[in-house]
Amino acid sequence: MSPPGNACAIFAVTQLKRLFDMHNVVISGTGLWVAPEVISNDELVVAFNAYAKRFNEENATAIAAGTLAAIPESSAEFIEKASGIKRRYVVDKAGVLDPARMRPHFAPRPDEALSLQAEMGVAAAKQALAAAGRNTDNIAADIDMVICAASNMQRPYPAMAVEIQGALGAGGYAFDMNVACSSATFGLEQAINAVKTGSARAALVISPEICSAHLAWQDRDCHFIFGDVCTALVIERADTAKSSNRWEVLGTKLATSFSNNIRNNAGFLSRCEDRDPADRDQLFRQEGRKVFKEVCPMAAEHISSQLESLGFSAAGVRRFWLHQANLAMNQLIGKRLLGHEASADEAPVILDEFANTASAGSIIAFHRHSEDLKAGDLGVICSFGAGYSIGSLVVKKIA
Repeated sequence: MSPPGNACAIFAVTQLKRLFDMHNVVISGTGLWVAPEVISNDELVVAFNAYAKRFNEENATAIAAGTLAAIPESSAEFIEKASGIKRRYVVDKAGVLDPARMRPHFAPRPDEALSLQAEMGVAAAKQALAAAGRNTDNIAADIDMVICAASNMQRPYPAMAVEIQGALGAGGYAFDMNVACSSATFGLEQAINAVKTGSARAALVISPEICSAHLAWQDRDCHFIFGDVCTALVIERADTAKSSNRWEVLGTKLATSFSNNIRNNAGFLSRCEDRDPADRDQLFRQEGRKVFKEVCPMAAEHISSQLESLGFSAAGVRRFWLHQANLAMNQLIGKRLLGHEASADEAPVILDEFANTASAGSIIAFHRHSEDLKAGDLGVICSFGAGYSIGSLVVKKIA
């Protein structure tokens, strides 16, 4: 039996060997599943105003007495000015635009059928694998880690990631994680670290966001914010990557700070509290002005300090793929980083087309606006949201 001192020395040597054996990691493929239906601002406003008119008429007495506030009408101009959003993709349009319902309508699926989020995830993952040059007929040969990272999960268990893993035929292990709108970047760090240390050869990070299901479509202040989408990324060792569009991960950084300014209280305890599922408290809500005032400087400082720690500056970054929550937020963050309002080339915006898609937003921007950059160009992927949470990656184009 080795003495304790020798055991400690052996452990230290093993850990050092593991440290020096760490692999360079790349993002080698991205995929995007787009929901099948589109709602324009004009369509959304017609439905919302019909709901507001009926509400005001039915509650005219209470409104006149001052015990209930009337619902003001919305407009396409108000929506675009407040957010920069012009349209959004959704899984179900008819339910959202029905003034008597104002929420999507999803048909229940039997346990034997593929779940909705898994279906979205499989489609996006296959795109990402194809972009990475991987064989989608034998995924287990390449992928041995799947993370489903999204702001809401369809069910508590079995994990959506495990269902996606099974549907794809991937090997290894899978798990779900939720850090609201930062879920994708937080998931990416877990995947990157696993590949870097050798505990996984390659990983998929998948973000199926069905944001239309947790949005209060009857609330004028937020009824326009969200859309549905799914993104996927392949993370793998640089020396095994086959893609012609590879990005080396130079560093990741995560941060959280508790705040109630963005909140959703729906959960498994709600039924025990005898809450109405339609209760406003059970849906997305935020203090928008506070979020804007507090998160923008946090995000800009987060990115600046990460770049500085890696020996870079914002001026040396070719492109920023920022979280797509609100156009004014992105403009302010870009200005704080660069000293001027970022151009569409410096910080692409997909918000106008997709609306806020929670954790998927910055990944959509990266998916849509990365292939045109040249080898050696630097980029930053950053998301921020409820928590507060901020996640960022500094990446370099290598092919």
